[in-house]
Amino acid sequence: MISMYALMLIPLAIFFYLQLGLIRDTLLAITRMTVQLVLVGLYLKYIFQLNNPLVSLLWVTIMLVVANFSVLNKVGLNRRLFFWRSLAGVGGSTLFVSGWFILIAIRPDPIYDARYMIPIVGMILGNCLRSNVLSLERFYSGIRKNENEFTTYLLLGATLREATRPYLRDAIRTAVSPSIATIATMGIVSLPGMMTGQILGGALPTTAIKYQIGIMACIFTAMVVAAFMNILLSLPVAFDDHQRLRSDIFCNKT
Repeated sequence: MISMYALMLIPLAIFFYLQLGLIRDTLLAITRMTVQLVLVGLYLKYIFQLNNPLVSLLWVTIMLVVANFSVLNKVGLNRRLFFWRSLAGVGGSTLFVSGWFILIAIRPDPIYDARYMIPIVGMILGNCLRSNVLSLERFYSGIRKNENEFTTYLLLGATLREATRPYLRDAIRTAVSPSIATIATMGIVSLPGMMTGQILGGALPTTAIKYQIGIMACIFTAMVVAAFMNILLSLPVAFDDHQRLRSDIFCNKT
């Protein structure tokens, strides 16, 4: 483990040479990562041993709530207005796709086995988090930067859904394009984490490939659905009665 930390001296040295001012942030991030992973590892050990569906569901709920807060904070949206709508979007897509993968691909016994439920939800949720940040940020920043264009659509008789459609398309494209590029090169340029972990654990490559294809299909579906639903669910509270973008929806960004 110490040797792995020692490897981080290389990027830190580069940061120091270029005077990027990232050394402190990097050290804090590594420290937080280490503490969080150690604590979660210890906690998950007991969750897996207990294997109680209510306890597992509670942990999944905590994951969803923390992820939702993270999305809204990074985008700079008012948590009071968007919290429940954003949670419904990311939570609904994550739980649906995770349940689909567990029930159809893995079929553990019992079906609520924490060893499968929590890691799979975590993998899918982590990717949904990134796509939601990208899509929401691009959608609302696009409307703010092109307010005259957006208003013109409305004055020409477009409904709110029709006027926001170009920005919705751009937001979804921005959110999923990196994943499409990753999927296109997977297997040749990179070996994905789930597949690599199974192979290192002794599984046959053919078996690992099947699971990796399945989880990538689930992750991609959840990303698209979550990004799409989050934007649609946010529309009723993001615009006023005159279909103007409300200024109070933003809290961290101006």
